[in-house]
Amino acid sequence: MNETVTLYRPTGPTELALVEASGNRRWPPRLPDQPIFYPVTNEAYAVEIARDWNVPASGAGFVTRFEVRNAFMEHYAVHQVGAAHHTEWWVPAEDLETLNDNIVGTIEVIRRFPENNNENGT
Repeated sequence: MNETVTLYRPTGPTELALVEASGNRRWPPRLPDQPIFYPVTNEAYAVEIARDWNVPASGAGFVTRFEVRNAFMEHYAVHQVGAAHHTEWWVPAEDLETLNDNIVGTIEVIRRFPENNNENGT
C-alpha cells in the first residue's frame, strides 16, 4: 500500500516565493476569494495551467510536485473538470494547514515557463 500520493500544483511567482519562504515545506493560506486549494493529479494538467494561465497572468509559471500522506488525501475526492486528464483534488481552505502538516519531504519545482519561452521559438 502506498503511504504517500504525488500531487502537482501549477503556480505563479508570488505563490512560489511564499512556498520558498517556508523552506519548500508549506503552501501559503488561501486568499479570502479562494475557498479551495486544488492540487492536480498529473503533471500534464499542471503543465497546461502553468504555461497557459500562469504565464499570461504573471509572466512565469511553475509546476511543483510534492508528496502527501495517503491517509490524509483519502478524505478528498478527485474531480474531473474538463478533459479526461483534467483531474484535481478539492481541499477546503480551512484544511490547508492540515494538508501542509501531511506533506512528506519538500515541494519541488519540476518545470518552469518564462513568458518569453514559447513553443515555436519566436
